[in-house]
Amino acid sequence: MGEVNRTDRLYAIREELRRAGRAGTTSARLARQLEVSERTIKRDIGALQQAGAPIWAQAGPGGGYVLDASASLPPVNFTPTQAVAVAVALATLPPGSPFAVDAAAARAKLWDTLGDRDRERARRLSARVWTRPEPTPTTASPAEGDDLTPGGPSPSVLRAVEQSLGDERALAVVYAGRDGTVTRRTVEPVLLAHTQGRWYLVAWCRLREAIRWFRLDRVVEAHLTAERYVPRYVAEVGEPPAGSAPVA
Repeated sequence: MGEVNRTDRLYAIREELRRAGRAGTTSARLARQLEVSERTIKRDIGALQQAGAPIWAQAGPGGGYVLDASASLPPVNFTPTQAVAVAVALATLPPGSPFAVDAAAARAKLWDTLGDRDRERARRLSARVWTRPEPTPTTASPAEGDDLTPGGPSPSVLRAVEQSLGDERALAVVYAGRDGTVTRRTVEPVLLAHTQGRWYLVAWCRLREAIRWFRLDRVVEAHLTAERYVPRYVAEVGEPPAGSAPVA
């Protein structure tokens, strides 16, 4: 199961504690949200405390952790992946939607919250996300096993795919074809594409030795590997589907 890298996880822990306020939250709840062990959460809490974060343990039934109110003001910065996530959400607004013009302006301002290094990382990642603001499926797409099966990918699949694309690490997937055939493959993500109301993982498939489009809702499992890969050029995928464009 893919998990958030440590830097993003420390940031996420602090954010969850900020949102919890005086009530605080438990290591068990944080572990479930971030898909890690309680031991990892406790170790991360210790690292935050050593770095000066005013986090204290809360006594009483269930226990938990609380972030001191003095440090609970909302942050004004984003991680690169958070900036891309917001940019994707804004980019998928259908044309003519209320606040669409302001959404475009807000998307531009996102990059101003990032330092030079993070901005470049966010720019590279967002260039590998194609979007088309269309709410429902219409015609067939060039994906393996494309059909009208409802449902969406699990949070663990999404997390692994996101981290694979961002960290350039190969992904081991279990994929269900249209005819029910299930295959295990190792893929090298090239980009994510949103078109005709669905999300697709476009990747170099080592099983087929070619670029393939995989419907995300047909990815049964996805596991991040330790193997790094050199990302293929987006141009190898071809032109974006009609009406789609890179978020960048």
